[in-house]
Amino acid sequence: MDSITQLAERLGAALLGLGTQVSTAESCTGGGIAEAITRIAGSSAWFEAGYVTYSNTQKTAQLGVPTELFVRVGAVSREVVEAMAQGARLRSGARFSVAVSGVAGPGGGSPEKPVGTVWLAWADGESCFAERCQFAGDRDAVRRQTVLRALEGLLRLAAGENPGWG
Repeated sequence: MDSITQLAERLGAALLGLGTQVSTAESCTGGGIAEAITRIAGSSAWFEAGYVTYSNTQKTAQLGVPTELFVRVGAVSREVVEAMAQGARLRSGARFSVAVSGVAGPGGGSPEKPVGTVWLAWADGESCFAERCQFAGDRDAVRRQTVLRALEGLLRLAAGENPGWG
């Protein structure tokens, strides 16, 4: 069994133990986090909804991300992923959520946000935590590392810990 599936199984056990659900808001992973979660039999008991909002228009329409954020800080930013995480949690009714937005490549990078830059955010109704990661590798590697990091953070959040590194 691969590490993503193992993390998803652990997350499911943790959320079942808490009697609660999670939702995802994804851009650069294109639903990869939700796919990993739904690999697990019985995930309908703890997975509420997955939003794949690749365009800024859909980030606003589905998750309520303010349009001015895209102009001010760009889609790959702390502010946008925090708004995505809060929107997914509030609109789905789940206790926990994770959101991701990044530059998976091979193009689209800039000096400020090179390929491999990913922002993640986790929300639990009381707090929202965000983290910028710089992942190495090709498009598939960046997306896989993002899914792993998102699940690791959700496990920490469900345990009552800060989902960020360290």
